[in-house]
Amino acid sequence: MAEMEHRFPCAQCGASLRFQPGQQVLVCDYCGHRQDIGPGRSRAPGRQPSKDATLQWDASHKAPQLVEIPLDKGLHLDTGSADITQTVRTLSCPNCGARVDLDDDHHASRCPFCATPVVTDTGATRRIKPQGVLPFVLTEVQARDAMKDWLGSLWFAPSGLTAYARKDRRLTGIYSPFWTFDARSRSRYRGQRGDTYYETVYVTQQVNGRSQRVARQVPKIRWRPVSGQVARDFNDVLVPASTALPAAMTQALMPWDLAQLADYRPAFLSGFEAEGYTTPLAHGHQAARGQMAQVIASDARRDIGGDHQRIDAVDSDFSAETFKHVLLPIWTAAYRYNGKSYRFVVNGQSGRVTGERPWSVWKIAAAAFVALVALAVFMYLANSGQV
Repeated sequence: MAEMEHRFPCAQCGASLRFQPGQQVLVCDYCGHRQDIGPGRSRAPGRQPSKDATLQWDASHKAPQLVEIPLDKGLHLDTGSADITQTVRTLSCPNCGARVDLDDDHHASRCPFCATPVVTDTGATRRIKPQGVLPFVLTEVQARDAMKDWLGSLWFAPSGLTAYARKDRRLTGIYSPFWTFDARSRSRYRGQRGDTYYETVYVTQQVNGRSQRVARQVPKIRWRPVSGQVARDFNDVLVPASTALPAAMTQALMPWDLAQLADYRPAFLSGFEAEGYTTPLAHGHQAARGQMAQVIASDARRDIGGDHQRIDAVDSDFSAETFKHVLLPIWTAAYRYNGKSYRFVVNGQSGRVTGERPWSVWKIAAAAFVALVALAVFMYLANSGQV
């Protein structure tokens, strides 16, 4: 399949148009011309929303216009599924493993996640096409403000980190790849239900200097075997399709409002970079099954009831399994301290910030010294009867 080239020249001056975060338009940085690419204005949740992963499970927060792909079709790309694939050129980071899709004008760049210099791979790669994209809502200025607030809240951070924030260094906007999975599950479980009851026991204890026998209520658990069935329909179980960011960092960016997903159009990527997926669909499916298993176990515990539950075995059947490849917006920055690179990332939809952070040994030592001095003064005053 031939490589797809997407260019968006300005109708007035011919310069390249760039997607405007928060709006469904392309803008020209040279003459200011604006070109619509879709209806309506993107919606941004409030900054730093509550970390509620159930937003991803709720079918009412599903983008209805996106077409789900049967899982088997994606798992067997060598059996005639060329309609869901495309051929792309990528550059690969030797440090963090990120793969960034390139257009024909790029031949070398820096990794947007760790700032490591990288060069273009030779040849092209066949990949599953993105079905959906979550357009950037936050502008670079808004993302930088969110990052400043976060950096300013860090304790014992090096002074250079604060100076870094004040310099208004540029952030890189990049679309990060994810898989979403839908499935219908029917599960049979075996386990035990525990109900709490109390027994009266007598213990000897000292009461007013005399030994007495005192009654106490001691909790006990009565277990009995149980079995049953639970059912659950899963919608848009979200799995990162890249390992460029640590799992904890990716998790910290949640939740995403996937109801705002739009049909994939290259225009949304104009002016931004797009990371290619490195986690194969099959591995992503295994990770999704792991998330589903945890939810099914919770459903089984609720079904068992009682005060305590034990699950001995769960046998699940899955049907109607589908998937999508989607791109989610992230602003990234890299900071070097003592020869090491630290990454900061901002959710380009909600403004949630997370990242790696260096610690200032001098600030920690100074704080410890002040604490020791304060403790010594307090002990001196206590021993002298002044406190």
